[in-house]
Amino acid sequence: MPQQALSEKSASSIIRSELRLDGNPDLNLASFVTTEIDDECHNLMVENLNKNLADTSQYAHSSELQDRCINILANLFHAPPNDEGGAVGTATIGSSEAIMLGGLALKWRWRTKQAEKQGKKPEEVTTRCNLIFSAAVHVSVLKLCRYFDIDARIIPLEHDCYTLNIDQVIAQCDENTCGVLAILGTTLTGEFEDIKRLNIALLKLKNENGLDIPIHVDGASGAMVAPFVFPEIEWDFRLEQVRSINTSGHKYGLVLP
Repeated sequence: MPQQALSEKSASSIIRSELRLDGNPDLNLASFVTTEIDDECHNLMVENLNKNLADTSQYAHSSELQDRCINILANLFHAPPNDEGGAVGTATIGSSEAIMLGGLALKWRWRTKQAEKQGKKPEEVTTRCNLIFSAAVHVSVLKLCRYFDIDARIIPLEHDCYTLNIDQVIAQCDENTCGVLAILGTTLTGEFEDIKRLNIALLKLKNENGLDIPIHVDGASGAMVAPFVFPEIEWDFRLEQVRSINTSGHKYGLVLP
């Protein structure tokens, strides 16, 4: 901490000098980011920078806008109507946080079921659950398993296949599997994993062995593309085992960055 303060002009000049060494965002083709938005969108963001959106009692209309956006996405992803259970969701800082929340939801649902089977309270269940996914996942999935005490069962990629091997998924499933994470648009190649075929395989396992294993869809790259470009592909809540989806708008010109 310096002994004397700098003037605002000097401090901002030093910071700008440092930031000039950053890469040019317009030349960044590797981070799936938006670098330009319309003035109306930019002005809306600036006008609301001073709001603490976590305080929903003070900023109730901002919270209402979030809920309406969630309902729009739920409808886009074919969630049941509200009178049949509907959908719940939340805005997050980014896809990494969304994956964490989706993974935690899988874990808590699994723990509740285990508690019912064992005649215990959920917090008394000490067995570790496991999550199955391909090696093509975003690093945030590995962090999810590390941070929240979930065993990672990673299906390796093959020389001619860079998506989830469904036969290997079924072979890895057991009573401690809290879910399977499928990717709608992998970071490596942009491919959609075959979620419909995964759903069919998990339903067969459910009917034969009684294992009800849900699917979480990481749609950070593809969930805002598939409904418009490939509407015939079934990957969302039309499938019985799909229980949660995360998606992102910042890759397609919807919001900065």
